[in-house]
Amino acid sequence: MLSLLLPLTRAVTYTRWLHLVVGAIVPLCCAMVYPGLSGLSTGDWVLIAALPVPLALAVAMVPSVRRAEGLQAQLMLFPVPHAHAKRYAIPDVSAVPSASWTDRARTGVWLVLRLEAGLAVALMTERLMTLSLSLAGAAAGDPGVAVPVLPDTGASWVYVLWALVPLVVLVTAATGAGALIARAARRLLGPSVEERLSELEERTEQLLERNRIARELHDSLGHALTLAVLQAGAARAAADPKFTDRALEAVEETGRSALEDLERVLLLLRDTGRTTGSRPDLATTDRLLDSARSSGAQVDAEVTGRLERLPGPISREAYRMLQEGLTNVLRHAGPVQIAVRIAVEEARLRLEVRNPLAAAAPSAAGTGGGSGLRGIRERAALLGGGARAGQEGGQWLLHIELPLR
Repeated sequence: MLSLLLPLTRAVTYTRWLHLVVGAIVPLCCAMVYPGLSGLSTGDWVLIAALPVPLALAVAMVPSVRRAEGLQAQLMLFPVPHAHAKRYAIPDVSAVPSASWTDRARTGVWLVLRLEAGLAVALMTERLMTLSLSLAGAAAGDPGVAVPVLPDTGASWVYVLWALVPLVVLVTAATGAGALIARAARRLLGPSVEERLSELEERTEQLLERNRIARELHDSLGHALTLAVLQAGAARAAADPKFTDRALEAVEETGRSALEDLERVLLLLRDTGRTTGSRPDLATTDRLLDSARSSGAQVDAEVTGRLERLPGPISREAYRMLQEGLTNVLRHAGPVQIAVRIAVEEARLRLEVRNPLAAAAPSAAGTGGGSGLRGIRERAALLGGGARAGQEGGQWLLHIELPLR
């Protein structure tokens, strides 16, 4: 019983009712012109229902009408916290202008359905309310009220009870009609295939951007923290004030660089419109190699070709991949001897990072897993290249190839 009464306590039941009744305004306005609103026959009511149909179909050809109807449907047909919501987002109902003739046709069907359903609900509301008031008048002893359906018992309380029946029927019928019109709104005002594809593309772009920012943070902060840990450990083990000073200076420089990267990423997330500064690229490889050397590693670098001829996106992404490669070496093998090779060829860029395997590294490194290597592969794949990592000749090799054309 309570489940039957629950819809009567929901605000959306009455906003749907109002939405339907408002739809009857156009047919009733047409009826004022012809054939009038008094002494109407059944044929006249059919004519009143049919007159606004051409007008509704013509209005549906205007693209902005679909947006207006979508917004009304979102506000009045679906249970959202209207008093507090700052943005109405009903995923099943679109609130954008018509983009195709299919959208216009669906909007036309919706307008016709809304007019006809609104007229029916308005007439039902008027008749049942009139009947309820007549029964209430009979309960008050109004001699002008005639209710031939009910027997004249002379007891006013009987009419009071019967006066509630039309109201219950009216609210129940309006609830059902509201649920049906909401379902129709999902079908007729729902996003088209083009809108769904556009939304999917937008969400994909957002996910790609989030993944890119996550990789930036992972590479930059992971590199800085790895170097800081290694330098602090080496300084403590050395117990040499001069070495400690050099280690602290390297930690300071690495931390400052990481803070700059963090600030740039936060500006991107906040979308403040401020300039985010330039991202590091392979032209600043010396600074990256020096930071690795400051941790105690012996880094031998070989660069062939002109780094300045590299396209900006490739140079920046290659820097991050090299940074992550060095970080992985320091994290898993420690301050060992590292061989870095950068070759700028006519049609591609080759990056190699080699290092001897640590005593406990083969079992762990041989899996080729980890988010760092996965991030390198993802970056390379987005640029149309590839990356592989594994043991080769008793060493660990990271090999990256990126096309330049």
